[in-house]
Amino acid sequence: MIDTMFFLLVFFMIATLSMTLQRGMPVNLPEAASSTDKIQEEVSLSITKDGTIFFNKEPIALAELERRLTDTRQRDPDPSVIINADESVQHGLVIQVMDKVRISGIHNMSIATKPTSPDS
Repeated sequence: MIDTMFFLLVFFMIATLSMTLQRGMPVNLPEAASSTDKIQEEVSLSITKDGTIFFNKEPIALAELERRLTDTRQRDPDPSVIINADESVQHGLVIQVMDKVRISGIHNMSIATKPTSPDS
């Protein structure tokens, strides 16, 4: 009986973890001492190391990004955007994405980082 209860407990723990909402693409974030773990996000823009841009896990061209952000702003007047850029991405591409966010009229923009490791 205890084995069955333990199995059910583990099953529900794993099932709950798999249902968490992950909007961003997996990228290798740069570290920052002022980084926080809890960020309320609405739109996730991910830039992979090969320069591909994702809008909430959907690949998107840089030219189409401004239109999608403007559509998002029309649905929600004050959305927030989190930019998840791999640390090996060219700085110019990140600036171009940030420029598209500003042009679309969105003012709540953050760049995701991971906390610095204690040995750094």
